[in-house]
Amino acid sequence: MTQMTSRDAGTRRTSPVRERILAAADEYFYTEGIRAISADRLIAEAGVSKVTFYRHFPSKDDLVVAYLEGRAEVERRALEGLRAQAGDAEGTLVAIARSIAEFTCSPGFRGCPFINAAAEFADPAHPARKVIAAHRAWFASFVKDLLAEMGIDDRDVVTDQLIILRDGGMVSGYLSADPDARADAIIRAGRAVINEARGSGSR
Repeated sequence: MTQMTSRDAGTRRTSPVRERILAAADEYFYTEGIRAISADRLIAEAGVSKVTFYRHFPSKDDLVVAYLEGRAEVERRALEGLRAQAGDAEGTLVAIARSIAEFTCSPGFRGCPFINAAAEFADPAHPARKVIAAHRAWFASFVKDLLAEMGIDDRDVVTDQLIILRDGGMVSGYLSADPDARADAIIRAGRAVINEARGSGSR
């Protein structure tokens, strides 16, 4: 999963000015943190007036939501692309593990944008947390579909375990610079989870 931004999603956003504001938000929210970046900073970076900024995004929360939705759209397209290329469920899971390892070793990696954002917004009712929850629910459904294709019975539990591995793989990106070793560790752990589920189902 190469380093991608919400700018790459782009199909729904046709206004060049809106795109410019989102491009600034995507860069600085990810690299410096959402709360650390003020609306005034983004107005300056995007080269727009306050009136223009607030016409497109009435509040900073609206911009945060658009940023996270863009990141979610990019990730979904990437995962669907991996699924199409892999051709089967097990190959897709292996491809996801390798993409996580590559992403976490890519230049400018600052962690999972969704985990980072969740850490900044403690209130689960905040609009940002709702976008994050919706995306993680989508990802869980994506993984469950793969597990169903593989004939895994206890898909809820196995999905939770694999998502924990995904999150851990993202966090470990700060600690190891070897994508091959990280991919191998994630793949081995994932296979152990799946093999355990298969063994439990046969008893």
